[in-house]
Amino acid sequence: MALPTTPHSPGRLVAVQPLKQKRCAACLRGPLSLLVLEDGAPRCLVCADLGHLVFLPRGDTALTRRSREESGLSVVVVRYNRRKSRYERQGVLVEEAALARAEERCLADAEARRRRRARDARRRAAEDDRFAAAFAAEILRLFPGCPVDRARAIAAHASLRGSGRVGRSAAGRALTEGAVISAVVAAVRHVDTPYDQLLMSGVGRFEARRRIASAVDGVLRGWQGAGEDVG
Repeated sequence: MALPTTPHSPGRLVAVQPLKQKRCAACLRGPLSLLVLEDGAPRCLVCADLGHLVFLPRGDTALTRRSREESGLSVVVVRYNRRKSRYERQGVLVEEAALARAEERCLADAEARRRRRARDARRRAAEDDRFAAAFAAEILRLFPGCPVDRARAIAAHASLRGSGRVGRSAAGRALTEGAVISAVVAAVRHVDTPYDQLLMSGVGRFEARRRIASAVDGVLRGWQGAGEDVG
């Protein structure tokens, strides 16, 4: 039975992974895992002068591109998809030495990317530490009676990268007074009042906040200083 319509890749050599068992029309070797069509007849890679090439499956775009760049001769490998009625790429044939060089280049890039990620992580950590320290300092400016360790804990929680908390908002990053106070209020609400227990017992959020409002205000007044009110 003849192969489906001859695969075509302009400007490139093409090899086929046959769906049925095929033998080379020249040397009769078979069944062939890969073949090249010459004048409609299947040829094994050896008879097609491609036997020195190695197969690189698809999947790693960078490795494929670099292997073809390094290889003086390369062949696109395709297989016919009956359901879609078309040939689809499966990989490439390239020179073995070219593949080795391409792998070395990719490994070097991977190491460079690893080092860059490590540098970026250290930079972000340093930025986060500086921001948390500035946030804590602003808390202590607004609430001088707040214990230093507590201010640091509130700042670290509110400014955690990727958390979506108030410290990561635009207002929080700008250290606006409203954002800092909101972070402190939230911390007091969860740590210094029975707010969480009220929620767990089924009390609605707004009702729970109403019940603990005076307790929150009391803590904030104590931290802010005698006779002051945060409003």
